[in-house]
Amino acid sequence: MPDPRLRRVAVLVSEGAKPLDVGIPAQVFTTRASMPYEVRVCGAAPGPVTGGDGLSYHVAQGLEALEWADIVFVPGYRFPDREDPPRAVVEALLAAHHRGARLAAISTGAFALAATGLLNGRRATTHWHYTRALAAKHPSVRVDENVLFVDEGSVLTSAGAASGIDLCLHILRGDLGVAASNHAARRLVAAPYRSGGQAQYVPRSVPEQLGERFAATREWALRRLGEPLTLDVLAGHAAVSPRTFSRRFAEDTGYTPMQWVMRARVDAARELLERSQLGVEQIAAGVGLGTGANLRLHFQRILGTTPSEYRRTFARGE
Repeated sequence: MPDPRLRRVAVLVSEGAKPLDVGIPAQVFTTRASMPYEVRVCGAAPGPVTGGDGLSYHVAQGLEALEWADIVFVPGYRFPDREDPPRAVVEALLAAHHRGARLAAISTGAFALAATGLLNGRRATTHWHYTRALAAKHPSVRVDENVLFVDEGSVLTSAGAASGIDLCLHILRGDLGVAASNHAARRLVAAPYRSGGQAQYVPRSVPEQLGERFAATREWALRRLGEPLTLDVLAGHAAVSPRTFSRRFAEDTGYTPMQWVMRARVDAARELLERSQLGVEQIAAGVGLGTGANLRLHFQRILGTTPSEYRRTFARGE
């Protein structure tokens, strides 16, 4: 019997499509027993599509795949600022959106979504090299060049290819929960989660060794969420002053250190709610949130739901 949660994913390949941008959603959402998704790669018409970077594609389906899909990914493509996609593609994207499908752009795929008008008045991002071009070509779009991805509900955009992974994992987290997203990240050998607010690139004035040290501190903290993790403790592990740590941490992640720790603890609680039968008090104590009341408070503030409601939605086997 088909999984009632099955979600249908279409990857729309345009002329000049970037190979990584095409491959990321196709691989992340590939059909498998642990992933209730079905993926179809399509183009403006069935047949060969000339891609970018020396690769081409042969797609079995045309735009009719967008009529079938629940999520449509638009990979980045070459020279997005020169001309809009074919009118048939724009109309198919609009029709899919009006029917209720989510549209998600990777990198310069944001230009195709902007051509539909669906990004007008909304925040969006694209590869840092093209943010000014997107703003100039589509001035009604609120372009944010300092983030990895933007989720506007039914329309999502991301920066370069690697942030396409972050966007896909973000979608997985919303659809299936933290455990499924973390499982997919492990399969991809990718970071479990980077917030959309994280900067696209680190300022050049920051030494590379310092970036590696901060990443090591984040990994260290994730293994010790049940312990006291103050700003001084984190800065001490990174061997920098608390002031330097706070400034650089916010540049890297889009959060203050304590905001990041809180969200990491909430995420750990989410996974325990999904995968265990532990009570709320046990989970709160185990992830460093102290009491069930504190856990409920932060769940409501960050996720807009309660631990019990979250467990009913995402508990394995439901």
